[in-house]
Amino acid sequence: MKIALVIPPDFETGFFQQNNGDLQIIADASDPNVATTLTNYLSAIVQDFQKEVNPNHIIPYSIQLDTRMLYNPQLKGAYNFVPGVMAMVLLLVCTMMTALTVVKEKEMGNMEILLVSPMNPIRIIIAKAVPYLLLSIINITTILLLSYFVLEVPINGSLLLLYAESILFILVSLGLGLLISSATDSQQSAMFISLIVMFLPTVMFSGFIFPIENMPLPLRIVSNIIPAKWFFIIVKSVMIKGVGLSLIWRETAVLTGMMLFFFGLAIKKFKIRLA
Repeated sequence: MKIALVIPPDFETGFFQQNNGDLQIIADASDPNVATTLTNYLSAIVQDFQKEVNPNHIIPYSIQLDTRMLYNPQLKGAYNFVPGVMAMVLLLVCTMMTALTVVKEKEMGNMEILLVSPMNPIRIIIAKAVPYLLLSIINITTILLLSYFVLEVPINGSLLLLYAESILFILVSLGLGLLISSATDSQQSAMFISLIVMFLPTVMFSGFIFPIENMPLPLRIVSNIIPAKWFFIIVKSVMIKGVGLSLIWRETAVLTGMMLFFFGLAIKKFKIRLA
């Protein structure tokens, strides 16, 4: 729920008998732009109701609106900016760099050595993914420290849960990078696919810049296959709203399914090359 209009039980009596009424607007301000827009819309609806009841201003009816912004009373843009930056940084580091690293081994001929070695394909994939997993954890820590001490963005939820969800998204991105590397033979192709297939959709369909609710239905459906959308929701819910796993289990389940799908398909593709 993005916004709510609270109508007290005695509103009708006070409005029509005492010519005065009080209403309260409660908005989810974790996304300040959406909250401001919805608040303006709801305020305009209340004003239209007041004009409809008293079109000629014969009786001095008055409605007092009390607006309350939850989670982000000061409407700071950093509250929406930090989760989006986390999604983009992790996606770039994990997906693109992993894809480029594996493809570079193929271009240099080192992959032939791995193909004839007795090493299990799963171990090869893990060896390529672990360095970027560790690097991404460092990136998460750096972003959280800067956001907390410099941008003054609070961490209201569990820090352990936030790290666990971030690692889950990192694994999704790593699996996607390995999958891209299995389908390309050059670093240029891997970089092009990483940018076009993931970076641009992440910017457009994650909800970071453009609200998904305002998009046409086909685009809203497409946004469901973008991993960054689910991670963006998780980070905002845990970091800004302070919720627990019980309220983000659906997003967590979607990312878990994506991780298993990408890694499973990447391992399958790798085994085919070994054959």
